[in-house]
Amino acid sequence: MIVALTGATGFVGGHLLDQALAAGHQVRALTRRAQPPRKGVTWIAGDLARPGPLAEGADALVHVAGVVNAPDRAGFAAGNIEGTRVVLAAAEAAGVPRFVHVSSLAAREPGLSLYGWSKAEAEALVCASSLGWSIVRPPAVFGPGDTEMLDLFRAARKGVVPAPGGRFSVIAVEDLAALLLALAAAPADRTLYEADDGNPGVTHSQFARMLGAAVGRPVLPLPIPGPLLSLGARIDRLWRGPKAKLTPDRAAYIRHPDWTVDPARRPLPALWRPTRPTAQALAATARWYRQQGLL
Repeated sequence: MIVALTGATGFVGGHLLDQALAAGHQVRALTRRAQPPRKGVTWIAGDLARPGPLAEGADALVHVAGVVNAPDRAGFAAGNIEGTRVVLAAAEAAGVPRFVHVSSLAAREPGLSLYGWSKAEAEALVCASSLGWSIVRPPAVFGPGDTEMLDLFRAARKGVVPAPGGRFSVIAVEDLAALLLALAAAPADRTLYEADDGNPGVTHSQFARMLGAAVGRPVLPLPIPGPLLSLGARIDRLWRGPKAKLTPDRAAYIRHPDWTVDPARRPLPALWRPTRPTAQALAATARWYRQQGLL
């Protein structure tokens, strides 16, 4: 196939790019900055507002790029809604037969956070398009190359990990990339998927202990009431400014009691199934952090 890809220089998109090339596909990858030549990759200069000829000649377009953190509603709208609108238009104009859109479980609760609202609005645009589409709502994603969970791994290394209430699902980035590639190669089914590691989810305390096992030390999960979590988000914003990981918007997301996937929306095993046990994948992630001097 020829796969058009947004977000190829990011965490999930980078893993998808590697898997697509390993499978023998050609990739047309959107980039805002000059990239070193790579066999099998045609780098397309542009961004979500100006994707240029990204979609031309593609058999499938996988839209991974998006905004996870933004200072305000306009930032989420620009990155997740308008960006999706422009990429959809480019795919429609080029006659791309398959469009795979990466959303988020946050889209199930659009009134809870600006991020969730923006992802729900983007989903609506995809569903209303004339394309053959598939939508994937990942839960918490982790793996080599990730920076969003780095603070939790560092906390586990110190022996204490914040543990808000609630339950959530997780997925290794390699498994998520494999699902996206499988959907790009499959007939378009106009279906919304929720994919995870195949388990019924974990509490934050259980996940904290799994992080401890991954870094090789016992961990004390530290219960965090919702109001204290929101206070921590305000402090993180004051401390790290635009680089804050725990934003008020993300705190509102985390406080929700159930971010487990809907089993009825899991992909059928004939299409895809997770292959990386979470405990092993977390340990591999910890090793990668150490190799990079981050942990």
